Parts: sequence; structure tokens; C-alpha cells
Amino acid sequence: MNKAHFIFFLFFIGFISTPNLYSQEKKKIEIKYAGRLNVDEEKHPGARILTRDDSQQVHIAHESIEMWCDRAIHYGKENYIEAYGNVRMKQADTVNMTSKYVEYSGITQLALARGEVILQDPKTTVSSDTLYFDRLRQEAFYKSGGTVVKDSTTTITSKIGRHYMQENKFKFVEDVVLVNDSTTIKSNFFDFYSDTGQAFLFGPSTITTPESTTYCEKGFYDSEIEVGYALKNARINYDNRIIEGDSLYFDTTKDFASATNNIKVTDTINHSIIKGHYAEVFKGEEKDSVFITKRALAITVQENDSIYMHADKIMVTGKPENRIIRAFYNAKIYKSDLSGKSDSIHSNQKTGITELINLNKLGSNDRFSTARKPILWNLENQMTGDTIHLISNPDSEKIDSLLVFENAFIISKDTISQTGFNQIFGMRLKGLFNDKNELRQVDITQNAESIFYARNDQQELIGIDKAKSGSISILFAEEGIEEYTRLNQVDGSLSPESQYDERDKLLRGFDWREEERLNSIEDLFKDDPPLELTIIKGLEDYVPQDDFFDLELLERIGQSGKYASESIILDNTIKKELKAPQVRNIKSSKNIKESFQVILNTLVKKNDNFQLFYSNSSSSFSEKQSINKSVLGKKHYQIIEYNISENIFPNKIRIDIGSNRKQNSIKIESIVFRYKTKEIFIPENLIPKFIKPNSFIDFNPNNYLYSLHTLEQNEKTTYDPYLEGSKELITLLEQIK
Repeated sequence: MNKAHFIFFLFFIGFISTPNLYSQEKKKIEIKYAGRLNVDEEKHPGARILTRDDSQQVHIAHESIEMWCDRAIHYGKENYIEAYGNVRMKQADTVNMTSKYVEYSGITQLALARGEVILQDPKTTVSSDTLYFDRLRQEAFYKSGGTVVKDSTTTITSKIGRHYMQENKFKFVEDVVLVNDSTTIKSNFFDFYSDTGQAFLFGPSTITTPESTTYCEKGFYDSEIEVGYALKNARINYDNRIIEGDSLYFDTTKDFASATNNIKVTDTINHSIIKGHYAEVFKGEEKDSVFITKRALAITVQENDSIYMHADKIMVTGKPENRIIRAFYNAKIYKSDLSGKSDSIHSNQKTGITELINLNKLGSNDRFSTARKPILWNLENQMTGDTIHLISNPDSEKIDSLLVFENAFIISKDTISQTGFNQIFGMRLKGLFNDKNELRQVDITQNAESIFYARNDQQELIGIDKAKSGSISILFAEEGIEEYTRLNQVDGSLSPESQYDERDKLLRGFDWREEERLNSIEDLFKDDPPLELTIIKGLEDYVPQDDFFDLELLERIGQSGKYASESIILDNTIKKELKAPQVRNIKSSKNIKESFQVILNTLVKKNDNFQLFYSNSSSSFSEKQSINKSVLGKKHYQIIEYNISENIFPNKIRIDIGSNRKQNSIKIESIVFRYKTKEIFIPENLIPKFIKPNSFIDFNPNNYLYSLHTLEQNEKTTYDPYLEGSKELITLLEQIK
């Protein structure tokens, strides 16, 4: 290097390292320090190559952004820079990002970072192999896997993530997993607010804690206070219970959950199910319980014949090996061969004892007390008493015996006459069931009274047997009473039916309640008032996020020169993420116009002329309804915008690509159709479905290249390439009309 060149080099280094002496036009990228400067027009035309020295890194600034790196390539004309090696980017006191490589455009103010990217703000740290950072919108985006750490306590991983920094909000998509000290959440669509720790889940999702696993397809969870709720196919699995419902609320710190509408609580140990439309569940050593109301139904699942219990309210308490079911207020029980009613029912699943209990004794003549008196039906027998116990064998799942305490009364209709009743009354009753769960033997003790319709072998009525005794023992058969025995009989008589007045055919306290008998599961609910389910309010349905690379950003990129053409726009993975045209409302008021607009983002390398033809009728295209645009050839994408006259909404579109036969090829990154407050965005990969090339254009679907050529027609070389809207486009345009 000669002396003159050496002096110039030192002068340049001093110049670029003096912050206040290097001034450029507003919003230009500023080089605040570089150790060395090189130029390589062959590899990097129009660029300066900046390298660090031993004292410090290359220092770059743009508005509130500052960047340091080991080496940088600066394209001053395009206002664009590439930074290599130990790159650090800082935005005021809010954002710090490190990576191996960064591309940044002063026009788009969009950064692309690659290689061990870490972005930090005051509350979170985002890491990924590739990250986009939009400084204007204060948003970061990754699409090939990333990790977010909040306050070192919560870690979230996902395939796609977007960070809205001003809102302290994240939107995660696909394979989302949140992990903290006590919780793991998995979902495919997941919104997270870093300042509050609140998460919104959409699609199949699970929330796993040491105590439970919750599944839902729409849900909310506060990771700070460990409270949440689940909607849509919601389910909570405790150790031995499964809770399902339209809406589930849970508080992990209190081991509490509540459920609303279409609830099902399954006890996997005791093979029981509780149903209803409002439930509260506590889990724990001291407060293991389920409370359920609104058409509350408890089902003890048995292999041959399940038992159903219904009441205004049902409560299940106790540890799994000693569960107790309490049904109270208008309680009913049903199985195929036995049913009953009482004010409340108490069932111990360990002992197999089910108690049908009356209200507090209000007096034997109290009408309300009588109406609520426990009652059972088995085959043709009706049994009542102040309290009734059913005793089952927990192992065999069969009813062994029956006890009735105080005012035991058993009635069965005479099978022949259908007008008389066999009756037994006493203070206490004990019944034994056979293997078919049929009442086989009944013993009545203490002050027993009886009335039987006595018949001979031909089933002819002999008379009515009426007696009083100390106790009575009866054997039942399918056809009725097989035999009976009286002990310590006080008095009795067998007289023809004609000798009895009607009132003498009934024992005192007789109450035949056949109309109340339950003959099906549905009968359990026949006395219930009409059910009105709670209207569940809460989470809105999932709204897919707008594309990070939306029209506004693509328009910025289209104006950013080299950065657009060599980085973002040609990233095919982004294009392919858009599976359908986007019909959406226009957010920016500056973009709202009354006229119909067609906006193309194109790569046209040579000067040319594009012409848009449009029609709002079935007629062919004409020059009167067309707009010409001169297009300058550029090495990067550019926006070509057409504004059709007001009050015209076209249903037919044609774009004549050009008149320059040396054009060879063009690319169209996107087409936007905009009308008033709505627009349709069609990405590159979907354009061929809606815009069809004519025979002068060959389309390559692998690289989305439109190759232009001439044709020999009528002995002339003709050049007339154009793209014309398909029938699908006409249908699509109706969505914004």
C-alpha cells in the first residue's frame, strides 16, 4: 500500500469511528466504528466490507437499534446490512439479541437472525435457530422451532412462535409444551401472556400436575396461581376419578374442581358414575368428596344390573376404599328388579348397606312425613317403613337382605282378583333375597298384623285370612305367597270375602302407591322441574393469527431492494405456510380506498409495460377498461398498483405481462385484490389456481417462474403473454364485494 493510500485509509477509519462527524440522511444505517474497510465488487457489488480490530467489534446503529459484530457487509444504497460473528443487537433498554448472523434493512426495519439466536426482553428469553424481528411492529417470529423462558421458572417450546412485545404476549402453534415447577401443558394452539403467566389453549390440549391431568380443546390456565378452566370435551383425571363436563374449573393449590353442564364423574376404583349439571370435587386425605346437583344421578356399575340413584343433590365422601354416597331430597333408587323412594338415601360402598331414610319424625299422621316415607318395590311387593336398609354383597354385587325399621308394611296385589291386597304390618321386617335378587323370605316381628287372600290349588278364593300375632314368616314364589307361618297368634279368622266391609279389607296405615313406582331409568326424573342449563360464557373460539409476513410487511419488503430479493421473499417455506387466500379486513385507515385495487408484488428485471384489463359484465375486454403501467426493470421485487375507477367492481381480470420480448421471465410473489375495507391476499404458491397463464407463458411450479416466449402464428412471430382470472377468482372476489 503506497503512502497516499495509507493516509486515506487512516483518515477513513478515523472518520467512521467519530460518531458526530459521520452524518447521513435520516433513517440511514450508520456505521459508528469499524477496524478495517474493504471493497469486493465481484462478490459484493456496491457494498463495503467492515471488519473488527483487536480493540472492539464493528459498531452499527439505526434509530434506536445498535448492533455489534465481527464482520459486516454494508449496502449503503439499499440501506441494508449483513452482520457476521458474535452478533449482538440492542434496542434501547428493552431488547437484546445475540446470534451468529443478522440481516437488517433500514427500509423494512426487519431483522433476520440465524444461528443460536437468543432474544431477551425484561420478562422473557426467546431462543431459536432462526428468528425474525420486526422493529416497527415490535414483534419477533420463529417458524422452525424455538424456546421461550419466563423468569427462569417457565419454559415453553413450540415449532412456531410469535412474540408481541408491546402486549407481553406470545402466540405458539404446533407441538407447544409449557413446563414449570409443578405443571406441564401441551397444546397445538397456545396464547401466553408473559407478564401475568396466563395461557389460553385451543385444540387438543393437556394440563398435567402432580395431582391431575386435564384435557380440553379450549381452555385457560394461570400458571402463577395454578387456576384454570377447560371447555369443549373437557376432562380431568385425578388418581381414581375422571371428571367430564362442558365447563370445568380447577384450582390446583386447593385440590378443587367444579363442573357445569353434562357432567360425568367416574370412580375407577368403585366402578361408580355420578352425573348431573353442576358439581364440586375436592381431592385430598381429609376432604375427598364429590357434590353434584341438577339432575344428579349416581350409578353403581354392576356386570349384570347397575343400580341408579337420583336426588336433588348427591354427595360422595370418603377414601376410595370406603366411599359413602348420600342422596338427599326426593331421593330415588332403581334397578331392573327393584326400585324405591325416600327423602334421602345413604349408601356405604364398603359395607354394602344402602339406607332409605325418612325426614325427621314429624309425627305419624303428618301428611308430608307420610308422603316422604321410604318405599321399595320388588316384583309385586311394595314395602314401606320409617327406615329401610338394603344389604348387598360387595363381592357378588347382589342384594342379600332387607331390613325395615319401625312401621314396616308390605303389600302385594292379589294376583287373581286384582282388587284385593295381601298385607302384613309390624314394627320390624327382615327380608332375604334369592340368587335372582327376588324377595324370597320375609319375617315380620313385633305386633304383626296380616290380611291374606287364601286360595286352593285351583286358585279359587277360600276366604280372607285376617290375624294378629307376635311375628309372621312368609315364603314368596313367582305366583305370589307360597306359605306363611304365624307365631304367638293373638287372634285370627278366615271368612268369606262377602263378610268383610271394604274398610275391613285394609290394615290401618294402608297406602298403595303404585302410581309412584319407578319402571325405568327415565322415571327417576319424572317429578323433576324442567331443566334449564347454565349458559356457559368464557373463552372465544380460536382466531388464527394474521401472518407475520402479511401484506403490509410484504409491501415494505418489496421496497427494500436486495434484502427483499435475496432473503425473505425467496424463502419458500414462508409461502407454503399459506394454504389458502386470506380474506381479511384492512387494519390501516390509510389503505382504505373507495376504488377497487389490484396490487402485484413482482420481480421484473427489464423495463416493460404492464396492462390491466377489467370488466364488470360478460362482455370481452376492451382498451376503454384497462390501465397501463410502465415498469422499470429491477433486481428486486417491486409493487405495481392499479386503481380502477370508483363504482366499478370487476368480475373479470386480465393482466398483460409485457411488450418487451427480451423479458424472458418474471416472478409474482403475491397478488392483492382490495376493495374498501376488505382485501384478498393470494400468495405465490396459490396464484396459479386463480390466475391462469395463456400459451405465451410457461409456468414452472417448482420455482414459481413465469417464462415468456413468442409463438409462430399465421406465419408471423407473435408475442402476447397475459394472465387471466379463473372462475375460482370470480367466486373469491364475491367475498369482498
